Amino acid sequence: MAKRTNDAQWKNQQWTINQADKDPGAVATVDEAILATLMDIRGELQALNRVFGCSNFLRIPWVLDRIAANTRKPRKRRKAKA
Repeated sequence: MAKRTNDAQWKNQQWTINQADKDPGAVATVDEAILATLMDIRGELQALNRVFGCSNFLRIPWVLDRIAANTRKPRKRRKAKA
């Protein structure tokens, strides 16, 4: 049965439709299940946006470029012509 985690949202649930009379916290209609799924997706996207906005995450390309520059083989020196 899908249980509400707060006033209007169910998270990570297996949906059981049309059994609201047996379990008051269950999803009563397909529309409620769709809405709850969209709300769950929205919550996950907000969590991802928080991670992607983190300064450590945004610094990854700079760190990778720095590692590549520090591990590059040095150029061979040419001998001067006499």
